[in-house]
Amino acid sequence: MFTAPRPAPPSRGKPWSLERDPGVRLFDRDRRSVSLTPAGSALLPATRALLERADDLQRRARRLSGSEPVRLGYVNWLPADLTARTSAVAQLHLDAWVAPSHTQAARVADGSLDLAVCWVRTEDLERLGLSARLIGADRLYAVSTGPDSSDVPARDTAVLLDDDTTSWSSWNAYSEDLAQDTGARTVRVSDGGITGPAFFDHVRRSGRPVVNSPKGQTTPLPPDLVKRAVVAPRIHWTWSLTWRRDETRAAVLAVVDALSDGVGDLAIHGPDAWLPSDDPHRVDRPAAH
Repeated sequence: MFTAPRPAPPSRGKPWSLERDPGVRLFDRDRRSVSLTPAGSALLPATRALLERADDLQRRARRLSGSEPVRLGYVNWLPADLTARTSAVAQLHLDAWVAPSHTQAARVADGSLDLAVCWVRTEDLERLGLSARLIGADRLYAVSTGPDSSDVPARDTAVLLDDDTTSWSSWNAYSEDLAQDTGARTVRVSDGGITGPAFFDHVRRSGRPVVNSPKGQTTPLPPDLVKRAVVAPRIHWTWSLTWRRDETRAAVLAVVDALSDGVGDLAIHGPDAWLPSDDPHRVDRPAAH
């Protein structure tokens, strides 16, 4: 029994018909079967080759959709499997300018970047016309002097606010919300001591444990300082993948899906978890995308 070749996909103009357009009758039909005419038999090898070429063209087009460079900016954190997740869908270019969260979000909005991994508020997304998906989260801890490494309630911690709002605008907003919601004490600094050696000096001078920032998550502690888990509540910092809401390029949207699929809630929705009130990933807020 002969199986007729499937028709080629339609073009953007007038749909192409395998039977009509060649100008000769290719098939004999009755109520029970379809058979090739002599002309159809003669054209069958060329028809099969044409359909195979059409399939190959579609496969090449799908591969080329991932060849357009996609520019990704970040602050200090990226998924460990970034390359593995994105290599099949796009040529991902990491931007060399590592900048604060609010700067990177603004660069996505103005087109300097296609995507950015940063901390954003719902207010930022609305103002800049961005969408966001959760791709990472840090549980922040406190650092204190002495040997006591037991858990510490958030109300008994201190959190630093830096006068340099150009560099620390996002951290300051986060910290002010933390203090308001938990009773943590705010301490103003003007020396960039949110992280690095200056941060450790502030801890030594403080009368209470000091909450670390996401930029200090993996920094080794000096031997005279200890890490303490913050509880009641457990405080989290989210990392969003942001892009323009009017984005239509397939490669950019493919990277969004590749980096956000299967991420899960990263423990940020537990009963003792805390996020700022304007965090787009709070369960009591509408989806950010």
